[in-house]
Amino acid sequence: MTQAWTIGSLLQWTKQYFRDKGVENPRLDADVLLSSLLGKDRVYLYVHFDQPMEQEELASFREMVRRRAAREPVAYIIGHREFMGLDFRVSPAVLIPRPDTEVLVEAAIERLAAIRDGLILDVGTGSGAILIGTLSRVAGCRGLGVDVSPTALAVARENATRLLAPGRADFAQADLFPVEPMLFDAILSNPPYVTSAEMVELAPEVRREPELALHGGADGLTFYRRLTEGGGRHLKPGGFMALEVGAGQAAAVADLGRAAGWRTEAVIPDYAGIERVVVLRRE
Repeated sequence: MTQAWTIGSLLQWTKQYFRDKGVENPRLDADVLLSSLLGKDRVYLYVHFDQPMEQEELASFREMVRRRAAREPVAYIIGHREFMGLDFRVSPAVLIPRPDTEVLVEAAIERLAAIRDGLILDVGTGSGAILIGTLSRVAGCRGLGVDVSPTALAVARENATRLLAPGRADFAQADLFPVEPMLFDAILSNPPYVTSAEMVELAPEVRREPELALHGGADGLTFYRRLTEGGGRHLKPGGFMALEVGAGQAAAVADLGRAAGWRTEAVIPDYAGIERVVVLRRE
């Protein structure tokens, strides 16, 4: 990258380089990385195709390209990811928020819209995306996010400070449920649900994400068993639990809930038509 590079020539070279390295979305990734580096949107890149690149910019971009070619996720390289219209900081300590999880947040918002002085528990909060995304649309609630990882909690706290008013969200380290006895209107969770067999087949980028946030045991259902067995003790009467599930797991999770005394209120598909969220209700 020592020749006279423009935005256009750099994008073309990077796209081909990523394609040669097996990167799944070479053009999109090249655009996103360069947009982030320049602090501009993607439209700017194509309007200013002939703009020369500075040597300092080239050096920084070369490092970004090296990391992406090594299959590090784009979100970790640029340090943020959009979710529910909000800009979340992310790091290798947390799972990268995905559009499918917005289905879970939307289900929670629908059921909490009329609640006043409500309390939400987000189990395995990670970046805080589920809790913060929900609270950003539900004015009458506060929330607690729990996670076993202190580094993940640090990311969640930073996001809450940036994206929510003070006092709306708190965070605590816990294995699954909070240590202090509390009753919630809703329990939300995107627990680890990848099976042991699936773990070895994951894309290189996904394997860069925390295993604690991915691996759900031999059958992928370990955390759903714990959630359905113990969640009722942490809910107010009539409260609900909304869980994201892996492809093909919705029926099994509903069965676990039924065996533990829950009623399946809804099974909600994601944007691809895959059953993605199971809503369980305590009567």
